[in-house]
This record gives sequence, structure tokens and C-alpha cells, in this order.
Amino acid sequence: MRIVERRYSEADRRALVEAGLHPVLARVYAGRQIHAASELQYDPALLAPPEQLKNAAAAARLLADAIASGRRLLIVADYDADGATACAVGMRALRAMGANVDYLVPNRFELGYGLSPELVELARARRPDLIITVDNGIASIEGVARAKALGIATLITDHHLPGAELPDADCIVDPNQPGCAFPSKALAGVGVMFYVMLALRAELRRRGAFPGGEPNLAALTDLVALGTIADVVPLDANNRNLVAQGLKRLRAGGGQPGLAALLRVAGRAAAEASSFDLGFVAGPRLNAAGRLADMSLGVECLTSDDEARAANCAQQLDRLNRERRKIEAAMLESAHAAIESLAAPGAAAAFFQPGWHQGVVGILASRLKERLHRPVVCFARAGDAQLRGSGRSIPGLHLRDCLDLVAKRAPQLILRFGGHAQAAGLTIREADLEQFAVLFERCADELIPAEARSQIVETDGGLEARHFTLGVAQMLEAQIWGQGFPQPLFCDTFAVESQRVVGERHLKLRLAKDGCRLEAMRFGALDPLPPRVRAAYRLAVNEFNGLKKVQLNVEHVEP
Repeated sequence: MRIVERRYSEADRRALVEAGLHPVLARVYAGRQIHAASELQYDPALLAPPEQLKNAAAAARLLADAIASGRRLLIVADYDADGATACAVGMRALRAMGANVDYLVPNRFELGYGLSPELVELARARRPDLIITVDNGIASIEGVARAKALGIATLITDHHLPGAELPDADCIVDPNQPGCAFPSKALAGVGVMFYVMLALRAELRRRGAFPGGEPNLAALTDLVALGTIADVVPLDANNRNLVAQGLKRLRAGGGQPGLAALLRVAGRAAAEASSFDLGFVAGPRLNAAGRLADMSLGVECLTSDDEARAANCAQQLDRLNRERRKIEAAMLESAHAAIESLAAPGAAAAFFQPGWHQGVVGILASRLKERLHRPVVCFARAGDAQLRGSGRSIPGLHLRDCLDLVAKRAPQLILRFGGHAQAAGLTIREADLEQFAVLFERCADELIPAEARSQIVETDGGLEARHFTLGVAQMLEAQIWGQGFPQPLFCDTFAVESQRVVGERHLKLRLAKDGCRLEAMRFGALDPLPPRVRAAYRLAVNEFNGLKKVQLNVEHVEP
């Protein structure tokens, strides 16, 4: 592991300072290839127009016709935070536009991911005229075929990468489908659904359907922001704009009751909500429902207008999240034991323990990927002598492409798979685990470039002592950060004046630089530090008993 400083254009940094940005922000943004302050203007008018999203207009006509004829609509959602927020956006918007709409979220332990034929049979009992998928469906060839055989129309809204064959749906909206010129290929599932709802409102407006005033879809942007951040999609300019609109609404007190309740149970104030709160506070609590129970609880939390009911749902989600943490800790302990037994990690690794929880293997894969700096797939038993796995990758390896190569070399090995560059899911037979592990490692070894094999921690350089302030920390926290547009990480050399263990798993530090003494934390690490270290750290706000102070959160150290 090496700590390096991110390169930036001095001309860009100077232009940003001259435009009025704080010098710390100017350097940070220049390092993220922001060339002018105009690129940081977040306004609804600057969002990419729905007309550029292939088939959004056709989807709007399909939905408008269904609403006009009183047909029954059924949203089929994925069971993660992106799927839940996309479902909530669809439910709220469609109801506001006069639709007869309900939703169905598959139980991940019984039906797995996507619009499967089995899920269509379950949906059939609701007697839908039109099934609308959110955050899934682009790979549901058999499920769409079954719906068609039953006379049920299908509208696919998804953002995942399509395979060689597309489902024979009535309409498909996916920015990554062939022939789509939409400029933001990084839209989350909730972003796709939001755009379809914008197109539907425009279509209904043309039909004169709003004599008493049209619904305010901007009221749903807090849900769009939550799903976008929680799904860890790249924050390109359009996604940053969507997140900015959602945070602005949330901070102004106009967020949905369920999202405000999720923040409240974690002791966070909606008025001070940040990208961090969406990704690491609300997101995990919402995801806990899909991981351990039924995501219908999460959807109910986000669609309820009754504040008491929303608060009750949020408390249940918070309890599930605490349970998830305990399960994760036990799984992580057993996985670390397995890692210690490895002679040397290869280019990639696959892990399985009989007692692992199917809903938590994705988080486990993420933790192990960070420790090993290797692509990792973790498996849990899924019944019928099958294993269901969740994988996470490192920069430099497109995980779905790697699984596709495995599938091409051993056509019967992977029963199902799908996903993104950095995350994917798959199902194999338990008897084939060893064969998969060998072939996965071999394919990853071929695909990972040499420069991606060593872990490099990119930072934004050092901070002057005058910038170690609460004001600078709060300014940084208020910005839009996420995947592909990372939160600032700085590096400096410090004298370590004191260190002690707190909470059994963390180090509380006092560091010194240029005569400035600083409180710091190193979370999840107990190894004592030498007298002098080069540290990569984040400038954070520590609040205790209502008092806020600046604190350094140390993430990586070099002697």
C-alpha cells in the first residue's frame, strides 16, 4: 500500500479560487477534474432532459394509456436501497398521477433477483395488467416471456448492463441498452424511474390531465438522492445534480417522513444531512430489511405519509441493522481465519462457510476486498444444493465482464449472474465451488492490469495548520461526494503524542504538526503507531453532548 497525492491542474485550481471557492475546495475539485466553477452549479434546469433517455417517451405513453383506461399496474422492485427508493418514487408519483398501482418485492431467500418466471406467477395473483420493473429486468428473458404468455404487459426500467439478448418486453428503459444516447450511463435504478416519471408527467400534461395542477416530482428528489448514493453508482455531473436537489430538499425540511425518520433513529438531523448520511446512515438501515427480512418494510417506510408509522418502520429497520452488524462481525471473524490460512492471496478469491447468511455476503465481500485488495466473491447456501454469491471488485477489473469470461470458458458452471463493474451476483452449484474458485482466479489474473494490483491510496495532499478548523470540516461535509467523486482524503506527517484504545476496537490519538495539536481517531485498528507517521486522513466533525469539534479520522498510515 502506497499513499500518493492526486494530481491536479494548477490552472484549474487557480480558476476555481478566482471564482470564489475556498482554497481547500478549489484544490480538491481540481483533483476531480473540475475545470470551472460552472461545473458545480446544481440546478434542476441543468439536468439531462428525459427526451434523451431511449424509450422514456414510449414508456410514458404506455403508462398514460394504462392510467386512462384504469388498468392495474404492479411495480416489481429489487430488494436493495436502490430498488426500494425506485419503488417508492414510482408508487408516490404514479398515485399522484391517478394510477391504480401496487408493488411487489421478491424475498431474496426464496425467489432471488429479478423478474423470474416464479415471481411472475406470484405477481399473477394480483391480476396486474402491466408489470413495471425497477432496478431489475434487463436480464429477465424467461420472466418477461412468462408474463407475455399470461397476457401481462411489461415495462422494464433498469440500469444494469444488458446481456447479448434483451427481454421481449413492451418497453425497455435502460441508459445502458444499445442505441441509448443518454449522457449519464451511471444513473441508478431510482434515477431511471424518476426520469420515466418526468416523461409521464410531460405526456399527461400534453393530454390535459392536470386541470387542477400537476404533481410536484421535485418532492421525490430526496429518495432519488438516497438510492443514488446508497447504490454506489459513479457520481457524474448529472448524478451529482440529482443528489444536490435531494439534499437541498431534505435540509429544508421537505424530505419524505420515512427518510427523515431513518436519520432521526441514528441521531442525525435532516437539516444537516450529507452524502455520508445517505450512504452510511440511512442506506444501511434501509438495506437491512432486504438483507435479513422483507424489503416491503423499507418501501412502506418510504411511502408512508403518517409520521408515526414512518417512525415505527424506521425503528424496526434500525433493529434489523443492529442485528445485521452482529451477523457481519461473526462472519468477518471466520473469514479472517480463512484468510490467515492462505499461503498467499492470488489475483482473486472466493470464500464460503456453511453458516454464512445469504443477505450479508455482499457486505462481507466488500470488507474482504478492502483487506486483500483483490476481487472477492463470498457465497452462502441458497437451498437445492446451490450457493448464491455476491462479489466486489477493485479498480481495474470489471467484475461482470470477468464472470462473463468464466461463463464462456465453462458454460454450465454459473447458473445465473449479473451486475456492474464493481459489484455482481451469481449462483452456482455447491459441488462446483472449487472449480469456480480456480477459474475465477485465473480469469481475474488475465484481466487485471499490473498497475492495478498494488493498492494505491490517492489523497489530496497536505493541509496547512490554519485549515484544521471546524468551519473547513463542515464546509467539506456539506459538498456532494460519492463513487467516482470521492470525499477529500488528505495526507501529512505527524508526531504521535499519545494513543489509547477506546471502545475495544479503535485508537484515540493526539497528533501534532507544525505546533498544532489535533484530536484523531483510527477506527477498527488497534496496532500501535510509531512516534512519527505519514497518515491519510479525513477532516471530520465530532459531536459530543451537543458540542462540535474538528477531528481527524485516520484511514491509512505509513511509518
